[in-house]
Amino acid sequence: MFTCPNCGSTLTRTQGKAGLFWSCNSCGGRAVGIGLLRRIIGTERVSAIWSRALTTADKEGRSCPICSRGMAEESVNLAGHLLKFGVCTRCEFAWFDTTEYESIQPPPKLKDPCEVDEKDLPQAAREALAIYKVRQMAEREREENPEPDTNWKIAPALLGLPVEMDSDPLTRIPLATFSIAAIIAVVSILAFFNLKNTVSQFGLIPDEAWRDGGITFLTSFFLHAGIFHLVSNLYFLITFGIHVENYLGRKRWLLLVLLSAIAGDLLHVMADPRGEIPCIGASGGISGLIAFYAFKFPHARLGFLLRFGFVFIPRWIQFPAWVAFILWILLQFLGALEQVSGFSNVSSLAHLGGTAVGILFWVVWRKIDSQPAVDLIKPIS
Repeated sequence: MFTCPNCGSTLTRTQGKAGLFWSCNSCGGRAVGIGLLRRIIGTERVSAIWSRALTTADKEGRSCPICSRGMAEESVNLAGHLLKFGVCTRCEFAWFDTTEYESIQPPPKLKDPCEVDEKDLPQAAREALAIYKVRQMAEREREENPEPDTNWKIAPALLGLPVEMDSDPLTRIPLATFSIAAIIAVVSILAFFNLKNTVSQFGLIPDEAWRDGGITFLTSFFLHAGIFHLVSNLYFLITFGIHVENYLGRKRWLLLVLLSAIAGDLLHVMADPRGEIPCIGASGGISGLIAFYAFKFPHARLGFLLRFGFVFIPRWIQFPAWVAFILWILLQFLGALEQVSGFSNVSSLAHLGGTAVGILFWVVWRKIDSQPAVDLIKPIS
């Protein structure tokens, strides 16, 4: 607790425009630290004052508000005004009487030699700087008010699905992604008219995995158990598949999906205890795409609508892709434990098999493209 050397009142901690000081509400005095003093009257002046104060033999001025020892009386001429104050070199504080502190005019700010006036820049540089500032403003707005970039994304969010908060433009049309999605949609919808017989004939049955030359490893990929199963898988396939295809290209994308689907099916066949139950769905191949996306674009923002049970709250929560992937993969491990115990009808094992291939693909192909990911994001011409 600091005490006013004039009237003995307790000083109040105050935050001013220049910095922090302690003020007396009774007499108006101010106690100022050496750091703030340097800012308001200049470093050179403070150094000279401190040198004189250190060599002053007798310090019989007013008591220091901190240590109560005598302060050296000093003065400095500022723009024709003689400013008087006390200095305690031990506590590195200065004391100003009423109105003295307010009369201080800070030294003129020296122009930074590295600072450049925008008016002196070439037109191209000014335009680039303006674009950079707009992007900064957009980034701050995005952080303060997280919303997806298009309104249609609210629909999948209401189904509990993650959405990309920002969609990057593509350098190529994702023909493979759209083609596979279309084939899956057509085949699955046609199968719905006689789903039980279709699944029995074309689904992957672990006990009969190699029937008909193992063709069911492929046919089961295009079948789905219901509308939501189909819609959710198509959503994940398109949302993440278009960006992965944009990076890998069509042929490598197809190879990734094929190997991921096969790996998922093999893991399911080897570990699922219910060998007589058919397995269908594209989840294994899609899991490979999800894993590749998360490793290739770890900082992409994925958003979810906050909800409690079936009640949605109009508030978005968002995670970078790598965080969402970790949460998702933990759920898959838990699901796999339930699956091998016979308590789950969802093949988390197929998801894990596809994920392993997706990660392996990322390891293999990440060095092929030496350009940063940001250079790959260009609009379609």
